[in-house]
Amino acid sequence: MRKVFLLTAFSLLTPFVLVLTLSLLLYLCSVKNNLLTFSKNPRVAYAALPPESGSLKITLVSEDARVSVVKDFLTKYKSDLLPYAQNIVNAADKYNLDYRLVPAIAMQESNLCKKAPKGSYNCWGFGIYGKNVLKFDNYTDAINTVTKTLATEYKGKGLATAEQIMTKYTPSNNGAWADSVNHFMNQLTVNL
Repeated sequence: MRKVFLLTAFSLLTPFVLVLTLSLLLYLCSVKNNLLTFSKNPRVAYAALPPESGSLKITLVSEDARVSVVKDFLTKYKSDLLPYAQNIVNAADKYNLDYRLVPAIAMQESNLCKKAPKGSYNCWGFGIYGKNVLKFDNYTDAINTVTKTLATEYKGKGLATAEQIMTKYTPSNNGAWADSVNHFMNQLTVNL
């Protein structure tokens, strides 16, 4: 009985599906022909197409990758120095110093200004001895002074690595200061 039912269903549905398929094919062919005829009309305006000018205009915006790396580092740690990333790189270039050193020391000394003495703009522990606190007028002045001093009084006198700088910057330290500064400098490395 089941075989009879399947044979009857197949016999009735096959012609219906065949007619439906042929109708759809004819419809699609007629639509395609209408589209071809429509597109050959020279008076048709295509609003979505750009005008042919024969030239291609490309605008490139370039940014120093070091600035982006410093910005990312300062953003990651939510530092007040974020608007000064370009200043940090510019000062490092001006004084021929590794651009990573100033933010790395700021991270080591004050958690990127979070633990700096209030109103001092001194994120580097620079000139802070006991109750004596060296204050700057603003972060730009601080960045420039710290960078210049590191370049002239440290690097200029043969103290270039974090370990060498530590001997004068924080002489009583057991090496952890240099390890931390190196760690933060590694985070600031440009990967090209």
